[in-house]
Amino acid sequence: MKIMKFGGTSVGKPERMHQVSELITKEKEEKIVVLSALSGTTNALVEIGNSIATGEREQAKQQIEKLEKHYQSFIKELVKKEEFYNKAKAIVAEHFEFLNIILKISFSEALNKDILAQGELLSTKLFSVYLDEKGIDHMLLPALEFMSIDAHDEPQIGSIKVKLTQLLKQHKDKSLFITQGYICRNARGEVDNLKRGGSDYTASLIAAAINASVCEIWTDIDGMHNNDPRVVKKTVPIEQLSFEEAAELAYFGAKILHPASIWPAQFYKVPVKLLNTMQPEAKGTLITGQAGSVGVKAVAAKDGIIDINIRSSRMLLAYGFLRKIFEVFEKYRTSIDMITTSEVAVSVTIDSDTNLKSILKELEPFGTVEVEKNYTIISVVGNEIAQTEDVLSKLFTALTPVPVRMVSYGGSKHNISLLIHSSHKTKTLQLLNRGLFGLE
Repeated sequence: MKIMKFGGTSVGKPERMHQVSELITKEKEEKIVVLSALSGTTNALVEIGNSIATGEREQAKQQIEKLEKHYQSFIKELVKKEEFYNKAKAIVAEHFEFLNIILKISFSEALNKDILAQGELLSTKLFSVYLDEKGIDHMLLPALEFMSIDAHDEPQIGSIKVKLTQLLKQHKDKSLFITQGYICRNARGEVDNLKRGGSDYTASLIAAAINASVCEIWTDIDGMHNNDPRVVKKTVPIEQLSFEEAAELAYFGAKILHPASIWPAQFYKVPVKLLNTMQPEAKGTLITGQAGSVGVKAVAAKDGIIDINIRSSRMLLAYGFLRKIFEVFEKYRTSIDMITTSEVAVSVTIDSDTNLKSILKELEPFGTVEVEKNYTIISVVGNEIAQTEDVLSKLFTALTPVPVRMVSYGGSKHNISLLIHSSHKTKTLQLLNRGLFGLE
């Protein structure tokens, strides 16, 4: 059995849904299809939740009406026969009745999670109606019946495996299953989600739980590219990556894949393929335990980085100084991306300012603390690049015009990371495209 996940742009228009139905019925292999919400829906639901949270209920009502009109137009193009149009119309009415009811209910975070879940519930139910119209035998498998997270928001892979296996056994006569990405239940049994990009995570968790033959992630681009196509004119898709390389690229800014979605597939040794819904014949990118080749493969950029510098003469030859620094970040559950040290100073980068004030207050006793924002981490990723001849020479020759704030090299054999001011990001990516890949 294989997993096929389709993102928001892949199901965002009726004709795209029609195309997805063709893709999932090409082969006879059993499959579970994971769908995101229609493109733009989750953002609209976030806005609705924000309006209700701030008491702007009239504005929320208008936002709900606008979204409902979009879905009413969508189903007119999705299905043609009156019987199935009426079914689709009833589904849209049911979910928007719920959204209108919550306008009269006191806002809570639990209610907000219910609001955000409507996108995936709508997309899968409407797709199911379309498959019925086409006479394609399938089963709608509610993610809320098997996908769960614990009190620390971590997926319960053991529980997912047991529940999903039981559900599949109940429907042995079916070979095609449709389910929701992103949504789940939390430790309290409430509707929750796997955060942004969570549909990738859902697909990978399902693939791990059933030991799938492959986990296919279908988007609007033909695989992982060597650079950011939004910034650099000429980029090329990468044919093969190791799980480690893909994880580095996802974490450090490659938008095609959610960072968390790598580990379940990696741990359970399920190959991942990144494919293009609009160009299904394109090779895409294969991610397995094997890198396929040695050397630089791609460059990624991660924005919104904060640089924190702690300078203290007490650090000189002081045992335990770094441990105490790291304990502050651990206390506030804030990950450190990069670190450099000298005899009297340590610099670290973080990508969230959620607990920044508290962190800085606790760092003050250690010495002078300086904070700089608007930085970007540029990561050069590949297999064993630390041992690849001329990589550093080519890298720094290419970046001669760019002031580099920090360098991380040697911590990973797959990654060389540079910290630059965000104002230099576009120029840096373009220079590296020319210097490392020979692409203008």
